Amino acid sequence: MKEYGTEFLRNVALVGHGGSGKTSLAEAMLFVAKATTRLGRVDDGTTVMDFDAEETRRQISINTALAPAEWKNHKINILDTPGYFDFVGDVIAALTVADSALMVVCASSGVEVGTEKNWTHLEDIGLPRSVFVNKMDRENANFGKVVEQLRSFFGPKLVPVQLPIGEADTFRGIVDLVAMKAYFKEGDGFKEGPVPAEMQSEVETAREEMIEAASVADEELMMKYLEGESLTDEEVEKAVRLGTQTGELVPILCGSAASTFGVALLNDHIVRCMPSPANRSVPGKNGAGEEITISISDKDLAALVFKTMADPYVGKLTLFRVFSGTMRSDSTCYNVRTGRDERIGQLFLIKGKEQIAVSKVGPGDLGAVAKLQETTTNDTLTTREGKITINPIAFPKPNMILAIQPKAKGDEDKIASALGRLSEEDPTIKVERRTDTGQNLIHGMGDVHIEVITSRLQKKFGVEVDLSTPVVPYRETIRGRSKAEGKHKKQTGGRGQYGHVWLEVMPADPDAEERLVFEDNIFGGAVPRNYIPAVEKGLREILDDGPLAGYPVEGVKVSLFDGSYHPVDSSEMAFKIAAGLAFRKGFLDANPVLLEPIMNVEITVPEAFMGDVMGDLNKKRGRILGMEPRGGMQVIKAQVPMAEMFKYAIDLRSMTQGRGSFTSEFSHYEEVPTQIAEQVIAEAKKKDE
Repeated sequence: MKEYGTEFLRNVALVGHGGSGKTSLAEAMLFVAKATTRLGRVDDGTTVMDFDAEETRRQISINTALAPAEWKNHKINILDTPGYFDFVGDVIAALTVADSALMVVCASSGVEVGTEKNWTHLEDIGLPRSVFVNKMDRENANFGKVVEQLRSFFGPKLVPVQLPIGEADTFRGIVDLVAMKAYFKEGDGFKEGPVPAEMQSEVETAREEMIEAASVADEELMMKYLEGESLTDEEVEKAVRLGTQTGELVPILCGSAASTFGVALLNDHIVRCMPSPANRSVPGKNGAGEEITISISDKDLAALVFKTMADPYVGKLTLFRVFSGTMRSDSTCYNVRTGRDERIGQLFLIKGKEQIAVSKVGPGDLGAVAKLQETTTNDTLTTREGKITINPIAFPKPNMILAIQPKAKGDEDKIASALGRLSEEDPTIKVERRTDTGQNLIHGMGDVHIEVITSRLQKKFGVEVDLSTPVVPYRETIRGRSKAEGKHKKQTGGRGQYGHVWLEVMPADPDAEERLVFEDNIFGGAVPRNYIPAVEKGLREILDDGPLAGYPVEGVKVSLFDGSYHPVDSSEMAFKIAAGLAFRKGFLDANPVLLEPIMNVEITVPEAFMGDVMGDLNKKRGRILGMEPRGGMQVIKAQVPMAEMFKYAIDLRSMTQGRGSFTSEFSHYEEVPTQIAEQVIAEAKKKDE
């Protein structure tokens, strides 16, 4: 593949609802551009883009795949993103390094949940975009209806630049409203012809609407249009190009990926109207930590790692986007995060699972390098002199949590290593070790995401695992106060054991930072000074095994106020044991209660689902704190017990037809309602029996 200057590059991310045909369209774009010799099909498992075994088995995209296509002296880097929401992390990463996006919409299904969600991502990132209405030859295809839906959901700036000739089984051609030419299917290709007479009026109306929308981006053309002057085809094309690149216009195109009809025209549109990386800039920081803007014109190397893959042949493969400067094979880069140099070996262009060796990757281009030692996703590779850092990709936080453990004993280290490698590939995977519950937890974006992780653990690393609902990290505390005696006395021949204490147990001050506040109130030497540290140590050692149900104790104050000792038999161990006995007795007599973690939750839903979501929150013992509109959605703020949230991602998806999303973070501990506390305590005692 020849080298291309920045202005001849197009980095385009294909986004859309799962099943809209993104991967099929990517395959068609490659095939039409002769980047492949055969048209890959998802159903056959023969696509360039879906090469992962899990993708082939499930027939869905799980990872963002990259492949270049050469078209009319340009290079189009196609980023094929997953449509299933569980893999949204890959979508966000792709959009961060793309310069434009192509929203793929099914001609029969129209606007779907994934369309809405991806549109929101595009708005957040601010990427120019076009829409491709796919599957025009499918039964029930309705271009006009889809256009109406698109404009209803996303605004009037979405305007057709093409019209289909026929639909479903009568789909036979496309009218280009810019050039005012018609293209008709002919065998595996197409031929140019006149606009059908019966469509003349429809075409003229659509062209006027397109020109009016596009001219907004060019003041001179707008004035010319408003004054009634006719625009040349070149001026119309310029207006469409400017409108697309500024985001004032979102062109709507159409075709069929399965038959490849319309795909050549799509490639033309990408080359002609979609932006190059030439004017793209991204925020970052310089070596002094000051905020800067990084652009192609900068000479210092700045490359962002947007994906890490495990390749069976070359090992770890690091994918990056060069935002400024040039990355060269057999060179050295500086990793700002680690503060160390990284040796760059052979560079590659990526075409699905194929690596094409190159000597350099220039500004604006996407590339890969193998076997970097410490570099991971979101790292910036730069020069030691510049120390530029590109602002990291804002990956969404995983919101489904399950406990994970290996089926086979002795695989604990193996599973830890495997999960570490998988989380390198996918930053939306989080692995956590809870010392308070003794469980290993895995955080994912949803049930399918977790399924894929466990499948990869087995197939790639040979580790089978069991998943379960996590143990809630309850806490124990007291609401009252009591006095209790603890005496440890033992005489078995020889030296005996003797320790004797009186403790007062009470709630600690709410502002106390320690779990246990210990006070020495001994007067007159009832307990010798040298044994008092042993008393405190004995108390702290039993805090993790509470008297009520075996959960950690917190928020307790203990006063040692009396006791006795034996001049021969007393020891530190005896006083530790005595302290534990007194504490357990005193704790249970001081109105003990169980505490549960409460989460701050923000739920974003369409207004139509508010009632269902709020009703469900009430069932989950949630407390509504407030609501506010945000970007056409409603945001519900609530506090909900952690015990009710482990599988909330599935519940919310079901209630909102996939349109809802949420975030959660720990807030505080609250007392568990009596009935639930009794159940938890009873279950804990059963386990101890």
